[in-house]
Amino acid sequence: MFPMRGRLHRSLLCFAALAVAAESMVPGTPASAQEQQPVRQLPRPLSIDDQIAQMTLEQKVGQLFMAHAYGTEAATDDPAMVAANQELYGVDNAKQLIERYHLGGIIYFGFSNNVDSPHQIATLSNDIQDTAVATSGVGALIAADQEQGLVMRTGAPTTQFPGAMALGATREPDFARRMYKVTGDEMRAMGINWNFAPVADVNSNPLNPVIATRAFGSKQDLVSKFVTSSIEGLRQATVASAAKHFPGHGDADTDSHTGLPVIDHTREYFEKVDLKPFRAAIEAGVDAIMTAHIVVPAFDDSGRPATLSRPILTGLLRKEYRYKGVIVTDALTMEGVRQMFSDERIPVEALKAGADMMLMPPEIDASISGILEAVESGEITEARIDRSVRRILKLKTKLGLTVAPWVNVDRVYDRVGTPKNLATAMKVSRPSVTMLRNDSSLLPLAAGTGQKMLVTGWGPTTLTTTSLGVMNRGWTPEIMETGLNPDEVTIAAAVSAAQNKDVVLVNTNRAWINTQQQELVSALVDSGVPVIVLAVRDPYDATYVDGDAFLATYGFRGPSIEAALSVIFGELDASGRLPVDIPAPGDPDTIVYPYGFGL
Repeated sequence: MFPMRGRLHRSLLCFAALAVAAESMVPGTPASAQEQQPVRQLPRPLSIDDQIAQMTLEQKVGQLFMAHAYGTEAATDDPAMVAANQELYGVDNAKQLIERYHLGGIIYFGFSNNVDSPHQIATLSNDIQDTAVATSGVGALIAADQEQGLVMRTGAPTTQFPGAMALGATREPDFARRMYKVTGDEMRAMGINWNFAPVADVNSNPLNPVIATRAFGSKQDLVSKFVTSSIEGLRQATVASAAKHFPGHGDADTDSHTGLPVIDHTREYFEKVDLKPFRAAIEAGVDAIMTAHIVVPAFDDSGRPATLSRPILTGLLRKEYRYKGVIVTDALTMEGVRQMFSDERIPVEALKAGADMMLMPPEIDASISGILEAVESGEITEARIDRSVRRILKLKTKLGLTVAPWVNVDRVYDRVGTPKNLATAMKVSRPSVTMLRNDSSLLPLAAGTGQKMLVTGWGPTTLTTTSLGVMNRGWTPEIMETGLNPDEVTIAAAVSAAQNKDVVLVNTNRAWINTQQQELVSALVDSGVPVIVLAVRDPYDATYVDGDAFLATYGFRGPSIEAALSVIFGELDASGRLPVDIPAPGDPDTIVYPYGFGL
């Protein structure tokens, strides 16, 4: 992530001016011609058919794979990064990885040290493109999970937006277009041309451990509208979209990173609910669909996850829905896809099921060798390989990667984290805040009174952001960070700190699965000081904790916190409406706060 100084300067101190600027912003304005000017171009490109004809089988199979590599530079010689790459792939860096395996793409992560700063990212992207062009004659797909909200790979100074559920609370689908247009513009400025977004899952299960606020909501019609707008925003930025996770991860009760979910809905239910946003995505021209590592017996009773299921990927997606774009797997390092076959066999099974691009295979050498051997043995035909390569090259052509895959590194800061983009983030965040309780009309608080507030709960950065906003409104804050799992000593210290305060503001983060956070809030309420609860992740916390006032922000990024403070201090009405039902604890059939609720 990026330095705190940039985050605070750009995301807090400028909020007031940016909110004003947002009012006059024209949505969807294309980047200037100068910003779009390619820094250099390839010679006249070959047709896709000619490109495939000139590729060796090894080059074509390499195009089917996307992997991550450690390092801020494509040819890094940093000892720690080299050691990590050697352990994973037997190469030193991304450059050698692409050269050895002719990879079709690279994916960026914070953990792999790819996203230090916008200029660094743009430079890394250009170097990757140099290597890809020299190796395969065509540029690389460079991807990131830039969903915004909970899942994003670049921090400040790139523009921070609330996540999907916050947008769902606004009921304004065009906000999704605006958000993903800005997100896509900034990604493209840094050389990232594929966003693994939007999430098209319908979060119908409040206990879903992996989707939750990453989804726009729990109703298929709402999700479909926002998915369509999201795809349009990315298209306007010339960034590929990827609707995920097909055929629908919203009712899972197991995290597919660590296990294999089984979803037992009928086919009729899936058609009515989970599949509707994916059909909308296809109609909207989505560039790619990402598979889910989930078992869906209604479509395939073999026990195979969707990623490896021919009835789901070929039968349902290709034949019934007539989808012609790229099918990309979710990461093949996840446990949900690794329970029936060996790591080297999984890509073969995914390809046979209908997938085109294999994301992050744990054993890339064995995976590529497995496909080559399957072609040699006749299990997979070279014509089948060509069909996937053709789809991938078609996407690359659409993105300009066969002509000018490079970006202008000298212009990156002209397009990333601009005042206009930050204003857009505030514009879409302000209507998302949802107030579920306001006992005794505690809110709004009067600004400029000099009263004291304890700012406590989860998140050192979030608490700092909150504290600065409180201070800017004339109150005196004291920060006490208690973490995700406060123990008895920490809870007692928080209660003690609350004693001389006029109000307590406590942030919760998934308190619905964390009894220690519940105990913290309960102890603060028992202290007798008025308590404002700010749920900075899941709104489901509302039925697990008390408090005189309860607000859901659906996220902890700067714009969401600033929007919540605007509600708390009466500068803004809480106009957000729940995009999900919130049931009673342990009783999913009893709805306490229904879809659409909001004070």
